[in-house]
Amino acid sequence: MIDLRIERWQAWAPGLDNAAAWQAWAQAPHAVSDDGKLQPACAFLPAMQRRRLSRLARMTLEAAWPLCDDGEQLPFVFASRYGETTRTLALLGDLVDEQPLSPTQFGLSVHNAIAGQWSILREQRGESVALAGEADAFEHAMLEGTLQLAAGAPSVLVVVAEELPPPAYAEWIDDVPFSYAVALRLGKTTATGEAPTTTDWQLQPGRH
Repeated sequence: MIDLRIERWQAWAPGLDNAAAWQAWAQAPHAVSDDGKLQPACAFLPAMQRRRLSRLARMTLEAAWPLCDDGEQLPFVFASRYGETTRTLALLGDLVDEQPLSPTQFGLSVHNAIAGQWSILREQRGESVALAGEADAFEHAMLEGTLQLAAGAPSVLVVVAEELPPPAYAEWIDDVPFSYAVALRLGKTTATGEAPTTTDWQLQPGRH
């Protein structure tokens, strides 16, 4: 049994970009309209850096950035079942058209590219992990973050993000109704003997 606490959280989806909006949605869930065009502002980055980011990368950074204080070094766990499907599909289209592939676009399509972009833009020099956990991506991300706490990290930043896939994937991908990114800053529970709060959790790995 591993005890942990969600110290802070942040999430983004089209039309849901602050805590009040998410709390209202949780009280009265409704379909989220996502045409694939609305992107997070990422106002904390210069315009040149924003233009280089994919939509999935912008979503990830928008959720994660406020949870890491300036100058702080945090282990980073990124999880996504499908990753950069939009960028990958464009590369596959170039292959079909017998066009040369962009090394930059290929490098940014790999699953750990967003973790690398986070490290560079947020000036993080610590451990980062990129996971592809199928339907259990969230659970695997939480397990990885919690094990890092157990190994001695005071806090860990966990981000789970999915982008609405291009129409070409609609026949095979039916579990991403809209684009989203959720970031959780995990920490250890305090040993004060106080009653657990709604942000205190226990993780017990086991068989399904």
